[in-house]
Amino acid sequence: MAYLVENEQAALVVPSRFLGQIHPHFAEVQHLLAVQIADEARHAHVFARRARLAERPATLSGAGGRASLQTLLDEPHFATASFLLSVLGEGTFLSLLGFLERHAPDDCTRTDARLVRADEARHVAFGVAHLERHCSRDPTLRARLASAVERRHDALRSTAGLNQEVFDSLVLLAAGSRVPSDIARGWAAVQELQADMQSGREGRLARLGFTPAETETLAALHTRNFM
Repeated sequence: MAYLVENEQAALVVPSRFLGQIHPHFAEVQHLLAVQIADEARHAHVFARRARLAERPATLSGAGGRASLQTLLDEPHFATASFLLSVLGEGTFLSLLGFLERHAPDDCTRTDARLVRADEARHVAFGVAHLERHCSRDPTLRARLASAVERRHDALRSTAGLNQEVFDSLVLLAAGSRVPSDIARGWAAVQELQADMQSGREGRLARLGFTPAETETLAALHTRNFM
């Protein structure tokens, strides 16, 4: 839950930075971003409340995870920020939330994951559709998007790979117990999750016009926050 809160906070701040820069003529886009901001605030609140049900202090943010999210906040252009956040980040989180819904230990967590996933699906749909049209109008955009992924991955090379604590948590969640045979099943489920995330990233990149070789390469450069 602490990991989810951390990511939802970044997803809240990124669209907030750009909302005031949009000309009022494009009111629909302003309204959509405002709804997205409200969604992310609600998600962070819900996950934080769920974490408190454990009646013990939530874990702290890791330096690698925070560094990964900071690169989203530092991105000055809406197209690349939206690409990194919505197409790669939130798109991948659709797989994660589906996993949490399937393996949730209780109805509260299962419902939270299902409802948040519905919100995130709207965010991803807008991000992909917006960038798909943008790429069709500006053929140079794809190269800039690819460069943003590569530049971000290089900057975070020392912290690449999924946070080990998150990985272990997902394994235990899918296992349902600490029995070795169950742990093995949980580990296999997380491998399937990561393969599903990779496939989803490749599919969204393909929609934006990247070649099969480009989609495979770029989709593999995810950060510690799956983005």
